[in-house]
Amino acid sequence: ADLHLAIRPDGDVALFMGLLAHLATSPAIDQNYIAAHTEGFAAAFAAAAALDINELLERTGLPAMQIREFFRLFETTEKVVTCYSQGVNQSSSGTDKVNAILNCHLATGRIGRPGMGPFSLTGQPNAMGGREVGGLANMLAAHMAIENPEDRDRVQRFWNSPVIAAKPGLKAVDMFRAVADGRIKALWVMATNPVVSMPAADSVESAIAACPFVVVSDILKETDTTRHAHVLLPSLGWGEKNGTVTNSERRISRQRPFLDIPGEAKADWWQLAEVARRMGFADAFDFDAPVDI
Repeated sequence: ADLHLAIRPDGDVALFMGLLAHLATSPAIDQNYIAAHTEGFAAAFAAAAALDINELLERTGLPAMQIREFFRLFETTEKVVTCYSQGVNQSSSGTDKVNAILNCHLATGRIGRPGMGPFSLTGQPNAMGGREVGGLANMLAAHMAIENPEDRDRVQRFWNSPVIAAKPGLKAVDMFRAVADGRIKALWVMATNPVVSMPAADSVESAIAACPFVVVSDILKETDTTRHAHVLLPSLGWGEKNGTVTNSERRISRQRPFLDIPGEAKADWWQLAEVARRMGFADAFDFDAPVDI
C-alpha cells in the first residue's frame, strides 16, 4: 500500500464525508456529470461541509497529515476504484457508509467508466450468482424489479410459476427482527453464519435462539449458529459442488467438484428440492442435477 489508513471502527462515513467536502472545491469535481446524472447533490455537499476538521480527526482516529494525503491521492488520481466488503456492507451503519463512498465517485464522475468506480466485494462466495437467479427478497432474477408488473410477468413465465410475489420480502436485518417479534416462526439458514456476520449480532442470536423451528445447512457441525439448530443438515463444500460461480468482476466460472462427497452431505439444492417434493410440489422441483435447475 502507498498509504495505509488504520481507521477507527465506523469512521468510514466521516472519512468519505470529509473527502466529499474537499472535492467540492477541487478541480476534480465534475459539475456536468452531477447535473446530468444526480439529484440533491447540493444537500450532500452541505452535509459534508458541516463536518469540521476536529470532528473528522476524532471520528476517524487518523492524523491530519494522513487524511490530507488520502484526499490528495483521490483528487489527483483519475482512475480510482474503491473496494469495500463486509466491514462496510454488513455494518449497522452500512447504508450510510456505502452512500458516502458512492457520493465521492458521483461527484467526480468516476463511475461506470473503465478503471474507475465503487466496487463492492460481497461477503459470501457466489453472492452475485445468487442475486442473478433471484435469490434476494427484494429483487427478481436478472436484477428485475418485483414492483414492475412486466418484470414479474416475464420471470413468472420463465419460471413457469403459478404465483409470484407482488411486493418485496424482508431483507436480512428486517427478517431477523420479524423472527424476534414472532412474525416468523421457522427459519432455514444455508451456507452462512448470521450470529457472527450480521450487524447487531447479539440481537440476531437472541432471535434465532427464540425461534420455534430452526434448520441450518452447513459444512461445519459446530458454529455459533448451528448450536441453535433444531435440525442440522450436512452440506457440500465448494470443492465438492457442481455448478457455476459469478465472480466479483461478473465473470461466470464453471465449477466442477474435485473432492469426494463426505458422509451424508448433500447439495443445498437437493435439500430444498427434497423438502419441496414432500410438501407436494414434486412437479416444480423435479431436479436430478444442477443442470436441470
